[in-house]
Amino acid sequence: MSETHVLIVDDEAALVRSLSYALSSEGMLPRAVYSGEAALELLADSKVEVDIVLLDLGLPGIDGIATLDGLRKLRPDLPVIMISAHGDTRAAVQAVKGGATDYLTKPFELDDLLETIGAALERPGAVASSTAEQGALLGQSLVMANLNAALQRIARSSATRILLLGESGTGKTLVAQALHANSSRAGQAFIEVNCAALPEQLIEAELFGSEKGSYTGAHQKRIGLVTQAHQGTLFLDEIGELPLALQAKLLHFLENGSYRAVGAGQASSADVRVVAATNRDLAEDVRQGRFREDLFYRLNVITLDIPALRERGDDILLLARHFAAHQGREEKVAPIVFAADSAAALVRHRWPGNVRELKNLIERLTILLPGQIIGSAQLPAHLQSAEPAPASLAALDHQLERAERELVSDALSRSAGHKGLAADLLGISRHALKRRLQRLGIERGDER
Repeated sequence: MSETHVLIVDDEAALVRSLSYALSSEGMLPRAVYSGEAALELLADSKVEVDIVLLDLGLPGIDGIATLDGLRKLRPDLPVIMISAHGDTRAAVQAVKGGATDYLTKPFELDDLLETIGAALERPGAVASSTAEQGALLGQSLVMANLNAALQRIARSSATRILLLGESGTGKTLVAQALHANSSRAGQAFIEVNCAALPEQLIEAELFGSEKGSYTGAHQKRIGLVTQAHQGTLFLDEIGELPLALQAKLLHFLENGSYRAVGAGQASSADVRVVAATNRDLAEDVRQGRFREDLFYRLNVITLDIPALRERGDDILLLARHFAAHQGREEKVAPIVFAADSAAALVRHRWPGNVRELKNLIERLTILLPGQIIGSAQLPAHLQSAEPAPASLAALDHQLERAERELVSDALSRSAGHKGLAADLLGISRHALKRRLQRLGIERGDER
């Protein structure tokens, strides 16, 4: 988040100084104004660079809600995080319904602020693509750090044949979009083809185009997707489902850059980066005769393995919070919050549907239980009974302790350090919270 321009709108000079210092220490570029009027005047100048706004609800003069309304008219896509006083949650929810990206309740921890800013900046077009805010590429785990580093290197390279491998739901489409968005071809077309979704008799015409009258039903000339992707990126999803007959024609195009539309007398050419993806074992498909060996070796040069969510234990709660914030904005409701027992269940679950399964769960819970604290009883039965993978018990213990620490710290922040209120948020007794604070080494909050 370095070089991020942050506008702070708050009339508390001490808080402004504290926020400015903290954000500067993180490499961001903070700028402060002390009223809603000043914020609107500043942002009316299109030359002023601002990436995100921290907006206090309780401003003198034009209050935070009115300022937010003005900001939305001036810069509709600018992320805005509302800052509310303790006990002012209703106004914060109203702000979210009015277009705020998220909100924080005073006092809050720096880590909470940075995480909220990071999630808010994961917006369409901000990083990788129009769907980047789905968050599949977010992560603090080592495997995701390695994936993102490799993605950046490959995107900027001259490689024109890239193979993505990973289970269904891991985010292969997002990776393909990120490869395109971070490449020199970003200004050109990104064309996606699901090889399993097209009828076998039409897929050749869809890919390479066809002349009028070249087959039954071809009433006009069709421009193929390869032609449309010229100088851009062609994403062939589920490449393992491509019929054998068409595999030979795809191989010819990959080797020569030329192709022939159905019914055409002359060959055409296109400069295209081809990104292929599959959840199949292509090497086994080659042995079984279902996939051409020469095509496999032509594709299997630059590969990216997309990890399953169960291999990203440190990312599960981060993604859950990200999706909860995003879905809350979509539904214009306060985001759901996971209690300690439900957070532990999320970490234990094997997630066979990967990131897509987690995102769908958060969407369902947000619609059915908007703004609520989600306990394990509110989770589907298969999540309540999930067993950890035997080989990763030590890692699971570490993840659960981290999750517990984050949840307790979040509850203390939301309750302004009031241990009784924090215990209520967590669904446990005050004595149980005190024991957890001692065990986790957290010495915060008053004795109320």
